[in-house]
Formats: sequence, C-alpha cells, structure tokens
Amino acid sequence: MKKILIIEDDQIVANIYRNKFSVEGYQVEIALDGEVGFELVKTFRPDAIVLDLMLPKVTGVELMKQIRAVPDFATVPVIVFSNTYLTNMVQEAWKAGATKCLSKANCTPKQVLEVVRATLGANGTATATAPTVPNVPPQAWVATAAPTRPSSTPAETVAGNEADAAFQADLRKEFIESLPATLATLRALLQGLVKADSEMVRLKQIHELYRRIHALTGNAGIAGLVQIAQMADALEALLKELYEKPKNITASTMRTVATCVDFLGFLFENSRLPEKQEMPPVNILVVDDEAISRRAVTYALEKARLKCVAIEDPATAFKLVSENDFDLIFLDVDMPVMNGFELCTKIRALPGHKKTPVVFVTSLTDFESRASSMMSGGNDFIAKPFLFIELAVKALVYVLRGKLEPKK
Repeated sequence: MKKILIIEDDQIVANIYRNKFSVEGYQVEIALDGEVGFELVKTFRPDAIVLDLMLPKVTGVELMKQIRAVPDFATVPVIVFSNTYLTNMVQEAWKAGATKCLSKANCTPKQVLEVVRATLGANGTATATAPTVPNVPPQAWVATAAPTRPSSTPAETVAGNEADAAFQADLRKEFIESLPATLATLRALLQGLVKADSEMVRLKQIHELYRRIHALTGNAGIAGLVQIAQMADALEALLKELYEKPKNITASTMRTVATCVDFLGFLFENSRLPEKQEMPPVNILVVDDEAISRRAVTYALEKARLKCVAIEDPATAFKLVSENDFDLIFLDVDMPVMNGFELCTKIRALPGHKKTPVVFVTSLTDFESRASSMMSGGNDFIAKPFLFIELAVKALVYVLRGKLEPKK
C-alpha cells in the first residue's frame, strides 16, 4: 500500500482528498500546516506528497526546500497546488523541487489522483530520478488535468466514471448548500474591512478574508464549479497582494474587492446551473494613446486568460466598436482629439452598445472625474497606477456577469 501525505491547511479540502485516495487503496496522512507537514515527512515517509503552497507557519516553498535538503527525500514526488495568478510563486516552487504544479481552482480530486498515479508509475514507484525545472513559459507551468490509465477494461472504465460522477455530484450538492453561510461570512468580513480604523485592524481583516477566499477557491475547484473557483482564485491573489504590500490598499482596490465579493454572491445564485460553468469566449477592447499603459492593461487581461484588442486612436476605436460586438471596454480618459468621456458618450449612442460595460482607466482620481465618468455612461473607474491583478479581477467580474445575466 503506497503512502500519500497531504499537506493542506483547509480541513474540508484535506478530508476530501484523503477520502478519495483511501478509497483507491492508498494509505493517507494529513498535515494542516508546514511544521507538522515536515515532521510527518520524516516519520510517515510518504511515497508522494500533495502540497498546498499557501500554508501557515511554514510556506509550501520553504517546506519543499527543507524536504529536498534531506537526502532520503530528494526525489520523492511533490505535487503542489498554486494560485493561477501567482506565477512568481509557481517559479519558486519549481526551483525548490516541485515535481508537478497544479491550479487549485481547476483540479478535481479525480485529476489529482491521476497525476499521482502517473507520477508514481504503474509499479507504484516514482518515474523521475529527480525533479527538474522545465524550460517553459510561466503561464504554461500550471497544469489543470492529467492522463488517465490505459490499462482499465471498458467495464471498469464505465464503473469508474459512474462512481466519479456520483462522487462529484455529492461534493457539488454539499458545497452549494454551504454557500449562503459562506456569503454571509464574506460580507461580514468585508464590512469589518471597510470600517477598520487602523492599519493593523485593516490588515487583520484582509488576512482573514484572504483565508476564507483561499478555502473557497479550493472547495469550488473540487466541486467543479469553475466560475466560482476562477473568480475566487483571482480575488485571493489580489488580497494576498494587499496584505503583503499595504501601500496598495487604496479606494480603487477596496472598491474592486467589494465589487468582487458582491459578484460572488451572484455566482452563488447561479451555481445550480452546470451548463453555464465553462468560461464563454469574450471580446474586450482597450483604448489608450500611451503604448506603455496599453501594454499594461493587455498584460493584466492576459493574466486572467482574457483576449483583447488594443487601439491607440479613439476615432479608430469608435469605428471598430461601430462594426463589432464587445463584452467589455477599457478607456483611458486623457487622450488627444477625443477624450475617454467623449468616446464613451458616442459609444452609448450606438444601438448595440447601450449597455456594454465601460471601465475608465486613468490617473484622474478626483470626484469630478468620477462624476464625469458616470455622466458619460461609464460603469466603473480604476486608478493608475493599477495592480495587474486588480484589473484582472475587475475584468472577470464584468465579462462573467455580462455572459450570465439574462438579456433584457
């Protein structure tokens, strides 16, 4: 019987993986933090380790360094969970000795099980002599699926698929039933964050909200609720950024956090519609006369896997909008000949774009500019310099809401 060690700080997620591996004939132990995890590595001596990078006491990356420093565990397979948007952490995980990196928001227990099987090989031993750093771009480092075993008979495959489907259905049902309580907790934490009267209290609230969203990402991914997992994954990365760099806690970022929590409530209400779980294709327009700003917005959207068309000239952009449908438009305000407010007013006059979400991206953060943005038909306002992950979160909110809300 092969031994699997699961190091995961969320008890519910850890138990689900333990049950799945146990049913498949593995001996499983759980650790809820990095310190306990390292002690269990030495005493339990697992054949493979499933490791969450976001751990209390000792981070997943630091824990991997400790594990790899012990000769007996230099080649034990370590499959890590990471946030899709934290590419720097993924790179650190590879350098520390990860065997495989998985996106927590996009992996079901079945897929994780198959990754472990493939890593250990048919005979139950590790197929690699030592972990190596792959020479691939960061965005390709997070895997979302794994190969299935080719040795099963047709009858075994059908039975296994039925069992997996039933298991997934039960997980989804339990998760959906927990959503009202989850939403109430998130809203209470958000209220506490808004009312915080000191930086210490504010950081405490952000950290607690981050922990709750981190758990939501994992649970939604396990339940197969793709859109909730994707949204929580992005918000988790934003909250981590704000906690680690308090100078980025601004009116703009706080507005984005509040908008995202509110939108999660909308997604919770739509969670019973499995046919709407996959991210639909989207078409986004970015208009900014500054090349660096244009590239920054484009890069932020790429982090959320959202494709866009970037235009320098407002007149050219208006012609493009007149001839095409867009799900979301980002406009700079300070542009020559036609500023963003004027362009937005013209866009709103087009029959096909009366309700297309328009977000202004500008360094003009005073009240008058915000009022102008709303009067010209804008939906939102994000201040330069913006965090890449903040803009990605805002974009996800608008494109998903636009695809899911009933057309009026």
